[in-house]
Amino acid sequence: MRALNPPDCSIARAELRAALSSSGWPPDVIDDAELAFHEIFVNAWQHGGCQAPAVLVCLRPATLRVSVCDDCPDLSESPHPGDLYAVSGRGLHLVRALTHRFGVDPVKAGKVTWFELDAAA
Repeated sequence: MRALNPPDCSIARAELRAALSSSGWPPDVIDDAELAFHEIFVNAWQHGGCQAPAVLVCLRPATLRVSVCDDCPDLSESPHPGDLYAVSGRGLHLVRALTHRFGVDPVKAGKVTWFELDAAA
């Protein structure tokens, strides 16, 4: 049985913000990174069936890559939102719009959803 509330990602989000801030990334890019991270993290829980999604953050001087792993082998990158007034179904569209690169890669036990942002955005 799955919990009704997603796992807390506030610590990971705060660590992401702190790392980007201390590296001198622009505040608007940091905001985009936080929102994109939150979307793929909650998707891993909600649609990937993962109670505690694994997070990997790779920060290079000019590029940020955030990856979130889940247990679901479905590689759908972008479910089509059917109802314009639905309360969900647009998260990955938002990630695609906020980031420079976005994808989903298969792994042995599920998939990794990732995005990249460039510092000079």
